Amino acid sequence: MSLNVYAVATPFVIALALAEFAWCVARRNGYYSFQDSIASMGTAVMNQCVNVAVALLVLPLFTQLGQYAPWQLDASSPLSLVALFLGVDFLFYWFHRFGHRTNIGWAAHSPHHSTEELNYAVALRASVTQRLFSFLFYWPLVVVGFPPEAVLAMVAFHLVLQFIPHTRVIPKLPRWVESWLNTPSHHRVHHARNDAYIDKNYAGFLIIWDRMFGTYAEETEECSYGLTTPANTWDPTVINFQGWARLVADAVATKSLWDRLRIWVMPTGWRPSDLPPRALGYWMQEGAEVKYHSQELSGVRGYLVFQLFASMPFMLLVSHHASPLSGWQKVALSLLLWAMATAWSGMLESKRWSEPLELARVLAMGVGVTLWLVGASAPPAWSALTASWLMVSLVWLRVARGGAGRKSQTTAFPG
Repeated sequence: MSLNVYAVATPFVIALALAEFAWCVARRNGYYSFQDSIASMGTAVMNQCVNVAVALLVLPLFTQLGQYAPWQLDASSPLSLVALFLGVDFLFYWFHRFGHRTNIGWAAHSPHHSTEELNYAVALRASVTQRLFSFLFYWPLVVVGFPPEAVLAMVAFHLVLQFIPHTRVIPKLPRWVESWLNTPSHHRVHHARNDAYIDKNYAGFLIIWDRMFGTYAEETEECSYGLTTPANTWDPTVINFQGWARLVADAVATKSLWDRLRIWVMPTGWRPSDLPPRALGYWMQEGAEVKYHSQELSGVRGYLVFQLFASMPFMLLVSHHASPLSGWQKVALSLLLWAMATAWSGMLESKRWSEPLELARVLAMGVGVTLWLVGASAPPAWSALTASWLMVSLVWLRVARGGAGRKSQTTAFPG
């Protein structure tokens, strides 16, 4: 694919997220939690790499399917672009509904709902396995004649647009807008775990699909965000695969071959009859919402903020369409970014292994990228910046963390 929409849209997304964050800090409304935001952003950096890999895997499949199209549509014409956008939006509704209404779909989609906040950092916490499911839902557009690259680009553009409704800052809009557009109010309902809001408002851009197919709900009561059975961890691997682990465990445990086969496509929460009902999580105590917080390493917040901003160029080396890295180099750097998000989660939970993992990740990423820059005859300033980041990171880990004790820091930083 010649253009990576995700990489092109990254500056817009970051600017919008920073603007919302600044507003929330100024208003001291508590819409951002430090731990939740770092976990979401670390996962987002990791997921950007997955987006590229999945798109590259799906493109050959779409190209093959395109050979069966009865005609080829001109994706450059305004009418075709509008038709393609509407087609993507319609199929997204059904993909999103599938993601909530089936066991296998929910295993792939639930990581996006694992956060107990709603803000623009949350919008970036996507599932690494959901991407493959989402792309495979759009094959009819290729079969009817849209070019595969145009379909993948429109899917990416459509996903970027969905970033905008993930906010509590924007109130309800005038009714004539709420009647057709998937507004922040509608999407707050979708992310809520209130009984009245479960499995509602699957729309991507147009809310009319929910109104047509009976899945619409208006925002009438205050929303509580997250899963009814909370993840209670910041670990991106656990968040992304705990739903899959439960399904595999049930498929192995049941004695029924038929149940072992159909468990994947049964309604969300369904279990074989020879297994006991799954215990429900508790997100309310004595009628009050209780959000997950953890005991983090003392003095770690400044370090994590520094690393978050420093990680952006490394992410772009993997995800940008003009990246000079080879395929295996992108895979290696992607794995290091996964290790980065994992180490950050461990530091937020005071895990013993988190600092050694972060030290190994910083060394591998800093030395590897610096050597590659020198070998690729890149501008000396690039190598100097990478080496400087490596030195600052090592000093910070050694000096700032070396003798620090551990204590709880769990307050939301805007409030």
